[in-house]
Amino acid sequence: MDPRPTAVDRPIQLQIADDIRMQIERGDLEPGASLPTLDELRQRWSCSMNSARGAVALLKSQGLITSGRGKAPRVRIPPARVIRSSERHQAEKDLARRPEKERATVGEAETNLGMSIQEQSFRTEYSTIEASTELAKSLEVTAGTLVLQRLYESTDTRTGHLLSHSTSYIPLALVEGNPELLDQNREPWPGGTHHQLSTVGIEIKTVVDEVTGRMPTTVEARAWGLSDGIPLLICRRISLDADDRVVEISDADYPADRTELRFVTPLKAWRKASRTTR
Repeated sequence: MDPRPTAVDRPIQLQIADDIRMQIERGDLEPGASLPTLDELRQRWSCSMNSARGAVALLKSQGLITSGRGKAPRVRIPPARVIRSSERHQAEKDLARRPEKERATVGEAETNLGMSIQEQSFRTEYSTIEASTELAKSLEVTAGTLVLQRLYESTDTRTGHLLSHSTSYIPLALVEGNPELLDQNREPWPGGTHHQLSTVGIEIKTVVDEVTGRMPTTVEARAWGLSDGIPLLICRRISLDADDRVVEISDADYPADRTELRFVTPLKAWRKASRTTR
């Protein structure tokens, strides 16, 4: 969308915020550029200091600038984006058939985050829960069914901010035949969930991705290092076997400012029309 002012009768603080926002959108103010001081805004717009502060607050709420106590407002520098493509599902499945030595050297750190395992702190937490009515419906089991809940979390060792966060749910009956699958100390598991399920005779045949969005809580914003105004993408991955049985649900959170979701859908070719002779 071309830079344009908000189409309402605008109070002065919105006029100031709109003017600066359009400068950012046009590229007149580049990422990292300093904004005018509050006093400069006050003088330029002949407004009160409260109106100048309100304009800055509006820009922060839109995720356009960063500022803090004792820090001058600056145009926000977008973080590097991580591409999460549906093509990874096949790559992960193929990896599960490779030798353990090869499986152990490849994980999300390398495939999605573009960084080595040594650059992140990895945490896993397993627990057994009873499926709530909502979860039971998604897993296609009865409420109260025992479910293996697995929390996965990785943190950037340099910043302390989250790199990834997801929670997996598997009906306990599907995996309890292999006690190793119930041991969180065996994580990270070479080959991931595809290989884990293969040890109990389960092959994932279909993966469904559902994406929604919401604003983060204050706790989540701090954990991810999010600027004001940045939402979270909530991605639910549903894995089914050859019988269309739901074998796992995984819920993952991704910051919208550093994530690109890419869905690749191969389409079958039309059959060539046969030529008719006259």
